[in-house]
Amino acid sequence: MNKDYKKTIPAAWRDFAKVFIALGDEHRQRIMLTFEPGEHLNVGQIVEVSTLSRSAVSHHLKILREAGVLESEKIGKEIYFWLNKKPLKQSLQAVLDYIKTQ
Repeated sequence: MNKDYKKTIPAAWRDFAKVFIALGDEHRQRIMLTFEPGEHLNVGQIVEVSTLSRSAVSHHLKILREAGVLESEKIGKEIYFWLNKKPLKQSLQAVLDYIKTQ
C-alpha cells in the first residue's frame, strides 16, 4: 500500500480528470451523443433535441469545451461545436495503462 495519501496527483491525471468530470453528467453525455460523425452543431440545434433551456445547454457546452472534448468555432453570429476525440482517447488510454501496471 502506498501510504503517501497526500502525494500530488500527476499532471496527466489532472488533465484526464477534467474529461471524466465533464462526462459524469447525464445531460453532457446526451449532448455528446447528439453529434453524428464529423457533424458541427450550434447551440440552437442542440436545444431543439434537448429537454434543457438554451442557457443550460450553453453551460454544459462550456464545460465540455473546457474539458477539451468539444471544439468550437464562431461563424457569423453562431458558434459551432464538434467532437474532439483525441482527449477522450488519451484519457481512456491513461486509465487502461494504469490498470495494466496494477
